[in-house]
Amino acid sequence: MLTQRCHGRVIGALVGCTALVLSVTGTASAQGRHHTPARHAAPDLGRQVLPANDGWASSGTGTTGGSAADAAHVHTVTTWAEFKAALAAGGNTPKIIKVKGVIDAVAEGCDAFAAPGYDFDAYLAKYSPEAWGLDTDLAAEPDGSPEGLRRVSAANQDKAIKANVPSNTTIVGIGRGAGFKGVSLQIKAVDNVILRNLSFESPIDCFPQWDPTDGDKGNWNSEYDTAVVYGATHVWLDHNTFTDGAHPDSAAPTYFGMLYQQHDGELDIVRGADFVTASWNVFSDHDKTILIGNSDSESTAAGDRGHLRTTFHHNLFANLVERAPRVRFGQVDSYNNHFVADSDYAYSFGIGKESKLVAEHNAFTLPKGVSAAKVLKRWNVSPLTAADNYVNGVKTDLIAVHNAQIPAETLESGAGWTPTLRTKVDPAKSVPRIVDCGAGAGRLG
Repeated sequence: MLTQRCHGRVIGALVGCTALVLSVTGTASAQGRHHTPARHAAPDLGRQVLPANDGWASSGTGTTGGSAADAAHVHTVTTWAEFKAALAAGGNTPKIIKVKGVIDAVAEGCDAFAAPGYDFDAYLAKYSPEAWGLDTDLAAEPDGSPEGLRRVSAANQDKAIKANVPSNTTIVGIGRGAGFKGVSLQIKAVDNVILRNLSFESPIDCFPQWDPTDGDKGNWNSEYDTAVVYGATHVWLDHNTFTDGAHPDSAAPTYFGMLYQQHDGELDIVRGADFVTASWNVFSDHDKTILIGNSDSESTAAGDRGHLRTTFHHNLFANLVERAPRVRFGQVDSYNNHFVADSDYAYSFGIGKESKLVAEHNAFTLPKGVSAAKVLKRWNVSPLTAADNYVNGVKTDLIAVHNAQIPAETLESGAGWTPTLRTKVDPAKSVPRIVDCGAGAGRLG
């Protein structure tokens, strides 16, 4: 479980940089009993836009979301039904949706989606390796079979928990503690979207599919990313928190000797998506976290080449297993992020097909026994730039360390491009303090 620290002090949801400043202000006011300090209205986060030069999402037309919304298209929502109605109102007309409290798309539990007659015990009995084997998948199973009923149940959940975000939309949490549980936001084939100050508890797949042919032992496969940027452009994700919350993988059972996987990714940027900035977010307690480009195949490569341009800065990646992010094709700029690993750590940056990753001025906090060579993982031969990165407070050449310890997966230096869309770049040694203090939901306004 993630515990953030600010200036050496443990901070939770209600204590942080802002609280420290307020405590000082309050003391000063008490000393001057006859002076009433001026009160300034909290900024309207819904009207704020991405600053100039702040990552790839500032390119071209920039990212303004729904900041131009008129009064009729500013909504405050507290329920899943209200949220989906607000998304649909006015089509692509600029809109601001203010989320108050936690909206749970699966409040009634998984049983609400189950098809009549679906029985998980019957599913396990029929498709166990002993009964079914490992040579045939379940694609041909009829509708009335346990797999057929699972498919219907999964379709029910899919329809219930996904929400399509239109163009020119800002979704923002009000105060602290606003966000979603069990929701999959679909930012698909649209332009100009902002998500800020929201906490997301990753959706769980109520009906994972068993695939006997996945690997040599079979595997459970799940659906539902928390947020999917699919063919969309100009998207800004800022000061959000993504976590598995009450349903960590560590608490999941095993069936047929394999983890009953109920989570997919926290953020996917795929299918020709472009001009994305992710800043000051927390990504924590998850396995396969962020995917940029979802396939090596030529059918998807044609739409991904020259796209998937994404910036990550001042994010906290904590207690993750892998994909922070895994990159195919995209020009990805990752700077001033803090990566905190635990014993389950596999890697941070996945170097995939034709990726052009620049990873600079980042900080890594690794536990004893975990080598800096694990920070980079080569999936394909794609040159990258990795300069001025610090591991446990020591400046480290990540490529050199990787190549020395994992010579079978030699990495090449030089991504072939230089990022220009950056605002302030902080010294890498200061990144843990700055990011741990400022990243995540509840730190704005």
